[in-house]
Amino acid sequence: MLRVAPLAEPQVTPDEHLVHLLALLRQRGYAFVTPTPATHARVVARPDRQEARTIEDALGWSLPFRAGTIDAEVEAVLAAAGVLHGRDGWQRATIRVSALDERVFVHSAYPTDDADAVFFGPDSYRFADLIVRELHDCPVRPAAQLVDIGTGSGIGAIVAAAACPDLRLHMTDVNPQALRFARVNARAAGVAAQLYRADTLDAVPGPIDIAVANPPYIIDDDKRLYRDGGAMHGGQVSLDMAVMAAKRLAPAGRMILYTGSAIVRGRDALKIALAEAAAAHDCTLRYREIDPDVFGEELVQPAYADVDRIALVAAVLTRTG
Repeated sequence: MLRVAPLAEPQVTPDEHLVHLLALLRQRGYAFVTPTPATHARVVARPDRQEARTIEDALGWSLPFRAGTIDAEVEAVLAAAGVLHGRDGWQRATIRVSALDERVFVHSAYPTDDADAVFFGPDSYRFADLIVRELHDCPVRPAAQLVDIGTGSGIGAIVAAAACPDLRLHMTDVNPQALRFARVNARAAGVAAQLYRADTLDAVPGPIDIAVANPPYIIDDDKRLYRDGGAMHGGQVSLDMAVMAAKRLAPAGRMILYTGSAIVRGRDALKIALAEAAAAHDCTLRYREIDPDVFGEELVQPAYADVDRIALVAAVLTRTG
């Protein structure tokens, strides 16, 4: 008699466990809002914040915990996903999760010191708000194509998809870890997208209706991908992304850029460079300051010796031709 062996159960991947984790956290009303690294450091230095007692402590504040002290099902999923690091009876998650509206996003744990760290913080919330405002005020055609350049955790494309469900989404990044987290976050949000490991738009087909970007804008001596904005006191990456997108915009297409600009003796070099780039590529430019002064602590660094302040800015380039 021929015996047929039972089919093996398909193996669940670590990323699928992370998708399941995000679903669990949403069910439990997880609501951690990620602050700046400076605020984070001050909070976790408090005597009563040395170990985790809640899910938010473990996955938001990145505090260590002993087995059995947080939600058992969440702890089991973390272990299955391979994102727990144990030492001397303590465990710490190597990922962090942030909530934005009704969605949750996985990204790198605090502190984000690694070269391939994927950052999520106050800029992410402001970037999301800018996208929603722009897409609400200027509706797009059905099946329009959107590219999230330097996607990081994928927040730009995912928020845009919620605002305009018919968008065809593309995400690009040079960081494999970012693309991994973006893929997990998109799946957890029920969003379909094409992902590319690239520093160009060459792999994205056809003209682009909307490009969004939240590039790094700080000078970083460690050259971390999520933080180092290059020349122009950190504005070069922003300018390069804007030019890259402007070249590919469809008629009436838009580039929505959220970034920072170093103001030197009252002069905004990024604004001037973006205006020149817009004119060179048949685009108009709308540009405004969102916050006049952020990351003031950076001004003590030698690279910022001539800088008055760092402003947060929103720039929208629109193709006229």
